[in-house]
Amino acid sequence: MKRFAVARLPLSLLFATALAAVTSAAQPAPAATPPAVDAAVRADPALAASADDAADVEWHDVTTWGAEGRAWVDQPRQLWFDRLPAAAEQTVTKNVWNLSRDTAGMMVRFKTDATSIHVHYLLTKDRLAKPHMPATGVSGLDLYARDEQGQWRWVQAARPAKQEVKTALVKGLAPGFREYAAYLPLYNGVKSLAIGVPKGARFEGLAPRTAKPIVFYGTSITHGACASRPGMVHTAILGRRFDRPVLNLGFSGNGKMDAAVGAFLTQIDAAVYVIDCLPNMQPADVTAKTVPLVQQLRAARPDTPIVLVEDRRETNAWIRPETSQFHAKNHAALKAEYERLKQAGVKHLYYIPGDALYGTDSEGATDGDHASDLGFWRQANVMEPIIREALAETAK
Repeated sequence: MKRFAVARLPLSLLFATALAAVTSAAQPAPAATPPAVDAAVRADPALAASADDAADVEWHDVTTWGAEGRAWVDQPRQLWFDRLPAAAEQTVTKNVWNLSRDTAGMMVRFKTDATSIHVHYLLTKDRLAKPHMPATGVSGLDLYARDEQGQWRWVQAARPAKQEVKTALVKGLAPGFREYAAYLPLYNGVKSLAIGVPKGARFEGLAPRTAKPIVFYGTSITHGACASRPGMVHTAILGRRFDRPVLNLGFSGNGKMDAAVGAFLTQIDAAVYVIDCLPNMQPADVTAKTVPLVQQLRAARPDTPIVLVEDRRETNAWIRPETSQFHAKNHAALKAEYERLKQAGVKHLYYIPGDALYGTDSEGATDGDHASDLGFWRQANVMEPIIREALAETAK
């Protein structure tokens, strides 16, 4: 009798095949024409929830009342939401100019009694996230509101899945006419932005406050890397704590105490200048550029406090001797220039050490260098008393 060869399959594969067959038989046949579902709706269920009532939403263009963190309002811009005026393209480096198109630090305020708030905005770039930073931080819009005690508290953040975001940001809000603040994307630009509320709801756009801003000039960390959402950057945290406008001039990889950027800083009647550029600088650059930048600011603004910030130690520097030594040299270079300025009689000058800006337990960064939300919170805690002292001086 002739024998036929039979392939012997593993029991696990036989079981999986049988289970798939049973499962397939138990499933209903698919619809002939499945409904189309937009990718953004799949990523953000709020879009699907808002599709039915979109016709009942009244939209308000934020450019009609303005955004905080947007200076030089009397100068032409290429896009309304650019951080620097159009003239800067001819004077700052190409990298600084390109990075200035991001809306880091901008914040829109409004009041409403709506029980749902919608947003519709168009981003300039299709890269919505970074490997170490989520789309909510890179390209999201982050909503806060004042509670009954007047304190800012988080409400909701947009989760963008494409360049055009049109969604019910939050629903089911408690009744009441209250103030809201929406922080704009950190590492993306905005072409247009509207806030929507149900028709019949009370709505009032709030013009930017006229108080002098705290002006931050710095690196990717000031720019916002790597906050999970725009409201968690230390500049935004401090803005809420001081209840004061903030101007974020962080330029990722390009915060280098440049005189061309300094020229724009001098045009701002700031409450305080915070110079936080060391993460992008070598000790020799710190020695060469610190005094000229301070002198440039002081010549235009004799009494405005200036805060110099050391770079924060990378969170794995404890086990990397060369990195630790580099930080020590960078810190020493800035401290030496600070002492030179003080000895030369420069007044209203403040200093923030960097060793504990991320904490001392190595848990304050995403990649050793850029802050996590925890790192941003800790930075705000270290900076707050120094900036508060500087603000008190300006109030005298």
